[in-house]
Amino acid sequence: MSAEPSPVPPGLRVGRAALAVSFLLQGTTFALLVTCIPEIQHRYGLSDGLLPVFLAAVPILAGVGSILSEQLVKRTGARAVLRVVQPAVCLSLAGVGLGDSLWQLALALGAFGLLVGALDASMNMLGVGLQHRYGRSIMIGFHAAFSLGGILGAAIAGLGSHEDLGLPVLFGTAAAVIAPLAVLTGTRFAGPAELGDAVREAAEAAARSVPWRPLLPLCLAMAFAYIADASVSNYSVKYLTDGLGSREDLAKLSYLGYMVAMLVGRALGDRAVQRFGAVPVVRAGAAVAALGFGLAAVAPTAWAGIAAFTVLGLGICAIIPQVFAAGGRLFPADSDAAVARLNLFNYVGFLIGSPLVGAIADASSYRWALLAPMLLVLAVLPLAERFAPAPATVPAPAAA
Repeated sequence: MSAEPSPVPPGLRVGRAALAVSFLLQGTTFALLVTCIPEIQHRYGLSDGLLPVFLAAVPILAGVGSILSEQLVKRTGARAVLRVVQPAVCLSLAGVGLGDSLWQLALALGAFGLLVGALDASMNMLGVGLQHRYGRSIMIGFHAAFSLGGILGAAIAGLGSHEDLGLPVLFGTAAAVIAPLAVLTGTRFAGPAELGDAVREAAEAAARSVPWRPLLPLCLAMAFAYIADASVSNYSVKYLTDGLGSREDLAKLSYLGYMVAMLVGRALGDRAVQRFGAVPVVRAGAAVAALGFGLAAVAPTAWAGIAAFTVLGLGICAIIPQVFAAGGRLFPADSDAAVARLNLFNYVGFLIGSPLVGAIADASSYRWALLAPMLLVLAVLPLAERFAPAPATVPAPAAA
């Protein structure tokens, strides 16, 4: 008879729920920012040529924030970092909406980038630790919560655009609601009592160095996936308004559909990985994501574009959380350090994706620009084998 699975301690369940809420709040905050890029551009008088520069600065600073967070986590733990940076991210969002000159926008976006880098890294570190304690795939569920938050944020942004609320009211009100929720949620994060030896393992990992070479295929997959994600988050609304002549409130449905598909895919993703394995799930996701880009590039109407970005979200949904999960499996004793290094390529993808699509669109059109991330996401296919769990070692037979 097979052994019964060990019951999950109540403290771990509470910690898992709290982290899921944290992912949801971050998804809401991020969606509010990226779906309002046309309004931000108009408020601050940003030209189409200058916009990619500002968009590229955010992932650069986020990468710096991710590196700094790794050092902070070694000293204080992922829970402590997350408790501080998430409310601060909400306040930086309010700053983006309240300014009226370029230097104020640069300052607010710079703070947003630094803080969101630390936030993303600490959330995923805590998620990998919880998954290790659960003994099964739960990372996609956290990213599903992020997608749900993205749906909420895009819907709020669409309503704000329809009602002509303006960025100060929209971002200021959102920050006033989300920041206190983040503080309250932070009181229930899993800590040493719930994670047990994870704290000791992290302390031991701090004295070791995680080699880059085994992580490089996963780093590339992360970068390609985030190039795709950055192309959607930064330019899907612009594509519909500037390329397909859509209204601004309707154009925001492109990101909303993308996040709805991400949520549906991630809600089923952990079970799909448990049943079929990570490799087939990642391969299928990359193929469907490439199809979504192709459909978007030839979309004749705004509604066709919305449908294409929805297909794209269904494809990309499982790749990113599976990168983190694979990195954690590759270095189980150093999962915090592995996740922090992989998280850097989140920002590499954003850094490449935003200027790449913007430059091609400026030189030709958004239709041609969408083909670049399509080709890059196809490059995940040959990397999919690296997502397989390490084979169990078989003990050598004892000598006679």
